[in-house]
Amino acid sequence: MSTVTHTSDQRRPGATPPAGPAEDRRARAAGGIGGRIFNGFSHLFLVVWAVMVIYPLLWVVMSALKTDSEVIREPLSLIPKSLQWDNFARAWSAGIDSFFLNTLLVLVFSVTLTMLLGSMAAYALARYEFRGNRLIYWMFLSGLTLPIYLAAVPLFKGVYNMNVVFPLLGPNKHLTLILVYVAWSLSFTVFFMHSFFRTLPDSIAEAAMVDGATHTRTFFSVMLPMAKPGLISIGIFNVLGQWNQWYLPTLLMQSVAGEPKHQVIAQGLIELSVNQGYKSDWSGLFAGVTMAMLPVLIVYVVFQRQVQSGLTAGVSK
Repeated sequence: MSTVTHTSDQRRPGATPPAGPAEDRRARAAGGIGGRIFNGFSHLFLVVWAVMVIYPLLWVVMSALKTDSEVIREPLSLIPKSLQWDNFARAWSAGIDSFFLNTLLVLVFSVTLTMLLGSMAAYALARYEFRGNRLIYWMFLSGLTLPIYLAAVPLFKGVYNMNVVFPLLGPNKHLTLILVYVAWSLSFTVFFMHSFFRTLPDSIAEAAMVDGATHTRTFFSVMLPMAKPGLISIGIFNVLGQWNQWYLPTLLMQSVAGEPKHQVIAQGLIELSVNQGYKSDWSGLFAGVTMAMLPVLIVYVVFQRQVQSGLTAGVSK
């Protein structure tokens, strides 16, 4: 009786033989070359993008340190012949100081109200089920699809007519601009915080309720501190968006003869550039733009890690 032995070299017909060491090395080499080419293109793209972003910022800052003749004759040069620090003092006394104060006054109240009302609405929509929940949520989201320019005429007429009933509201009133900023920023705030609140565990809120905490106490003492990364991220976005907003202030905060300056920073810079007429103070204008730009850059650089952690916290959970 004979036995048939199957060695490791015998394989099924049609089976693909395994790759040998030489083929593995060639595959790894091909993958390594493709990976290096992709990394090279990605790094080149990032370098070009960084130059496109950083060069205009440096150009504005360096132009603020030049004389008017240097700005006109050598506009693309980054190195000034001498540093003209008095440009900043001249721009500050030309009205930038009042623009800064008005902007800070509006932002302190508008961002605070936006974060408070937006987080409360997002928490209720994300954690409680009730009739009309999705309808209200989609109504908030619909605000993201409506350009503010389409609502310019009814918004201006409504604000103008509101001054008859409420003296504190109406054109050229800071309270009006604060309320409009809050309404304009609520849609994205609710959308962002709604997704963040849904990632928080239910067990902690249930434990707080078992210990006797009310819904309000649970929100302010337990859930809101847990949502700190998301609050910081959306807070930075609201600060940047409202600081750089120029259309709404131009629409609602029109200059009135005989009244003190009440414009915000973005609108004020445009007014300075338009009201120059035949006198060209370009170095002072660049100095004003630099002073308006630096607070935004400082805020983003300081809170960069918090913004990134807040944006990725919901995904990592």
